[in-house]
Amino acid sequence: MFGSHEKKNLSAYAHGELSPRESERVSRHLATCEKCRAEFEEIKLGVRFAECLPVATAPAPLWDGIESALDAAARRDKSAARPPRPAGRLLGWRPLYVAATSAFAVVALAAVWVYDGSTRPAWEVARLEGAPRIDSGRIGDKGRLGVGDWLETDSASRAQIEVANIGEVDVEPNTRVRLVTTRLTEHRLELARGTLHARIWAPPRLFFVNTPSAVAADLGCAYTLEVDDDGRSLLHVTSGWVALETEGAHDSLVPAGAACVTKPGKGPGTPFFEDAPAELVRALREFDFGGGGSAALDAVLANSRPRDTLTLWHLLPRTAAAERERVFERLASLSPPPGGVTREGALALDPFMLDAWKVALTDEWMTESMPKVKRAWRNIWK
Repeated sequence: MFGSHEKKNLSAYAHGELSPRESERVSRHLATCEKCRAEFEEIKLGVRFAECLPVATAPAPLWDGIESALDAAARRDKSAARPPRPAGRLLGWRPLYVAATSAFAVVALAAVWVYDGSTRPAWEVARLEGAPRIDSGRIGDKGRLGVGDWLETDSASRAQIEVANIGEVDVEPNTRVRLVTTRLTEHRLELARGTLHARIWAPPRLFFVNTPSAVAADLGCAYTLEVDDDGRSLLHVTSGWVALETEGAHDSLVPAGAACVTKPGKGPGTPFFEDAPAELVRALREFDFGGGGSAALDAVLANSRPRDTLTLWHLLPRTAAAERERVFERLASLSPPPGGVTREGALALDPFMLDAWKVALTDEWMTESMPKVKRAWRNIWK
């Protein structure tokens, strides 16, 4: 299907070493190439294993010993008599394998010894307005947010966080946010209250924001996340996709132009497009959090437009058997299920059929004003 693969660029892509244009090209390729995507997952697994290696301070003579060993090996190679290689025979794989393995071992050993854990990972913070604080101290024009530190803004303060090398987060007034962890395979904040605006340009599922009622998992996007004093949150996605996840509750996939409410003890509500009819939005909140039951569901179904298949698809697993039939009928009338998706399978919540229907619906959820999102959406379904 493809004239070429992106295998040679996968490691650099995983480490954030490609230019934005190259990263976009690799991301598009991974969205549709199963072979490269499988290899990319192996690279990420290797990174996770490397992060588990023990850390210790290197002894002073370490590098002298490594350099001496390499010099001795080079002298032996030069002095060794090598018989001519038979015609037509490939160079033996063993010397290349040994050389490559030795080089990797030296680099890995050096990397482990050089980092002794004395420098705590931290993100750069820029003051935008007022006097933001990191823990108990005010920052000047710049500051450093370490793992475990809280960044707080008052009513007259704003700040911007540089998220490693993968994006930016603007912190609005009256906000409290903490850096939970930062490493090659995961960057995570905790938003206790207030508002932040995130812009992330990285592979999916590298950046997360914990809230009191759900976790926002970045799938390559820009979004606004608000948390009130009661721990409820409101997510607005302006580009790409975000997944809202809570253990023991249904997840919500929120595309550009859509929003979703979460509540402590309930988890994510049902996502909806921000131009949805007000009657639908009110009924949806009653259904999700107010115990509205069948009456609220009636109002959701009655006010659904073709674009609101986003909401109806999410409602299938959130409704009991009898009500699920009504949701199915309304969804099917707005967008008939694709081949291979049966009524019986959808009502039984067959995961493969629901996924196939979701894929068919996705183009309908995108608008002509978001061509880049429309081209790249398959990134999130792997």
